[in-house]
Amino acid sequence: MVKRWLPLEANPDVMNQFMWGLGVPEDVGFCDVYGLDDEMLAMVPQPVLAVLLLYPQDRKKESDASTTSTVETKEPNKKVYFTKQTVGNACGTIGIIHAIGNAVSKIKLVDGSYFHRFYIQTADMDPIQRAAFLEEDQEMEDAHSVAAAGGDTEAKDGVIEHYVCFSCVDGELYELDGGNPQPIHHGPSSPDSLLPIKQSGWSHDRTTILQKKKNGSSSAQHKI
Repeated sequence: MVKRWLPLEANPDVMNQFMWGLGVPEDVGFCDVYGLDDEMLAMVPQPVLAVLLLYPQDRKKESDASTTSTVETKEPNKKVYFTKQTVGNACGTIGIIHAIGNAVSKIKLVDGSYFHRFYIQTADMDPIQRAAFLEEDQEMEDAHSVAAAGGDTEAKDGVIEHYVCFSCVDGELYELDGGNPQPIHHGPSSPDSLLPIKQSGWSHDRTTILQKKKNGSSSAQHKI
């Protein structure tokens, strides 16, 4: 029987409290993106460390069909941190794990914190082993449950939306979806060009970015 968690709300406040409690410093935070036109993108705090995309599952099926050849033929960079997803409704947490895991060189995790220990413990695991480790990790399950209950809407099991993460690793853009066999390579990129994410081929419904705040200022909120 597949383990299932309650889904994580696409809410930067919820995500921030979740990851801060697990060891991410508070000068790093999520905020919403309101749109991908130049004027809206100019409002996004920089630098952008990762992009989380939430979209209906039917679009995932369409995207899977168009990217199958990419998945089969492109070998991902071994520096890309990637885990499979084996827990139902855990895609929000998996997206956060991918976002942080591919930005650890830019983020000083709190020594001894959950995430500090997690990335050390799973560093040499393959994606399936990481998924198995996460599935049995009670500390993460408890933290996810608290976050899922902390949103503005009632958490329900039967959701159709799905999270994926976009990260730049060694100058290349990768799409990280725990439902895929491996990361999908989308070509050259950089933290300065991580948005817009037109390389994905999706019209998006909601995008949340992870960025490091400058000079301790609060992040602006951006929605689509």
